Amino acid sequence: MNLKICAAISIVSLSLAACKDNSSASVDTDQLGNEALATIDSPEWAAHAVWYQIFPERFYNGDPSNDPRASDIAGSYPGFVPEGWQTTPWTQQWYQPDQYFAGNAEREDFYGNPVGSFAQQSAWRRYGGDLAGVLQKLDYLEDLGVTAIYFNPLNDAPSLHKYDAANWRHIDRNFGPNPDGDIETMAQEVPNEPSTWQWTEADQQFLQLVDELHARNIKVVMDYSWNHTGLNFWAWQDVVKKQQASEFADWYWVTHWDDPETSENEFDYHGWLGVHSLPEIRELEYIDHRNGTEAYDGDIFSEAVKQHIFNVTARWLDPNGDGDPSDGVDGFRLDVAAELPLTFWREYRSFVRSINPEAYLIGEVWWQQWPDKLLDPRPYLEGDVFDAHMNYRWYRAARHIFADAPERISITDGVRSLNMTHEGIPNSTYATFMNMSASHDSPRLSTSMFNRGMYKLDTSPAPDRDYRIDRPDAETWRNVDLLLLHQFTYLGAPQIWAGDEMGMWGSDDPHTRKPLIWPEFEFEPETLHPFGFERPANEVRFDEARHNLYRELIALRNSMEVLRIGEIVHVLQDDEHRVWGYQRFIEASEEMALVLFNLSEQQQLVSLPSGCELDQSLLSVGDVRVSGDESNVMMDPRSGVVLSVRCT
Repeated sequence: MNLKICAAISIVSLSLAACKDNSSASVDTDQLGNEALATIDSPEWAAHAVWYQIFPERFYNGDPSNDPRASDIAGSYPGFVPEGWQTTPWTQQWYQPDQYFAGNAEREDFYGNPVGSFAQQSAWRRYGGDLAGVLQKLDYLEDLGVTAIYFNPLNDAPSLHKYDAANWRHIDRNFGPNPDGDIETMAQEVPNEPSTWQWTEADQQFLQLVDELHARNIKVVMDYSWNHTGLNFWAWQDVVKKQQASEFADWYWVTHWDDPETSENEFDYHGWLGVHSLPEIRELEYIDHRNGTEAYDGDIFSEAVKQHIFNVTARWLDPNGDGDPSDGVDGFRLDVAAELPLTFWREYRSFVRSINPEAYLIGEVWWQQWPDKLLDPRPYLEGDVFDAHMNYRWYRAARHIFADAPERISITDGVRSLNMTHEGIPNSTYATFMNMSASHDSPRLSTSMFNRGMYKLDTSPAPDRDYRIDRPDAETWRNVDLLLLHQFTYLGAPQIWAGDEMGMWGSDDPHTRKPLIWPEFEFEPETLHPFGFERPANEVRFDEARHNLYRELIALRNSMEVLRIGEIVHVLQDDEHRVWGYQRFIEASEEMALVLFNLSEQQQLVSLPSGCELDQSLLSVGDVRVSGDESNVMMDPRSGVVLSVRCT
């Protein structure tokens, strides 16, 4: 049908009229910019996803028998394992130093720096999260309503985060049921000969987990960084040992080889952003991304390493190699994607799609120049590279609107900031973006909203001693709720950083990576500050009310197609009264969702658009009351509501 929306909305004595001819079923180019990009052939399921991000080591310890030992973490930062090292109790207060921290303050890390800070020392911590823990929480995930899991790296690696791979082809030994047996299995293989590869018990348990998640209609995406490996990676170990004589010498960016004629070790190389423990894979051209990042053409230098990447990718897309990818993962999240060249990514996409045409590829396209400028994702979204990108740009704009961070912004400017995140990008493509609310690389949502400085700049107590690390206050939680109402009703697929739905808080890495606060545990209260400052004492417990809000938001989005793939028009932007409203609609349907926010400190009366009838009030944050004739909505200060309406 040829739908024409004419919205007349009055607030107190103010009357605004917004009329929009939607005969083309697209939003004003003044709002979205020119749709310069063609629609990407993304998998249909991606636009309907509700993402849940799992950091396995901190999710749940389902099998204490496989907990890491000192030998398992050797090679990770800071470069040595202290005497007396042991796993950390799950319920221990976060800022409580582990016993083995003492006596190491004068020892040096990879870079020659004393290991004296809590943030440095916490890199030793392991809590024992594993795949058995995820399997035991499948009912929780299904009940929450999420439809896609994004796993942080699962590959065998010594660190807590697993981006420092010892190999890409296997699941981490300590995530599975038999670490020692898996070590023996891996020792029987030739790492660069796939015909010798076997399935470890950790691999098999992961494939079981994939089957279980698929049985619950939950997609699975793995996280990989093809940009670098760890120091324990088998090819890197060969390079270190044999130097130029290694058959893998051209895999990495080695800048100086050791001269055996001297007593000094001259061996040197490029690590990711200068990080010693993450030696970089070599491209045709070296670009120092510390000076800024831009999309660039080029390729990986070694065809052998590229083929190895493809072999690992195929292993997880179609584990039994029978041509049916239904037993494999549903795609990949690709770490620091902007730092690898476009030619490689184009070939990678073609290879992935040749195995599974419905596989989803999402790139971490984040910073152009930290801490101010985020990278334009459009060069990666022309249909030949990625399906989507991790939409941190949406969160920075939304945080500005709902938390007045880093300062208050007008409704008009806030909407303009949101529109800039999808300028030139078709809505059908933007619908598949992962709208990031928080992650392993940023403060938890509640803490980010609690501290109103710049996004990602000085977002922990180390650089900013005034940064608030205690439980956020009631005002912050209300702002979080409003942002969530927006996240689950806006363009793009909402993402949840595991634990946010439990009411967790925490500043930037490593403090965003606390073990999850499951309701069956009794946690020590948080009373300590890493620098010994005074702070409020906070009880640490599962927040049932917050969890229920997430369940309601997810259920609402899952039940309404219009919230997942509908078009959008902003029908109200009232700067004076700080009221904002947008409609989600599908041209072929008369049903619409009307989303309203009162972001002021006063009660506001809002009239429904003319020609629209209220079907029902679906979900609200704060007190929102519909008048007797169902034509007006009285909204309390700092409130929001989703209404189902039918318009002619």
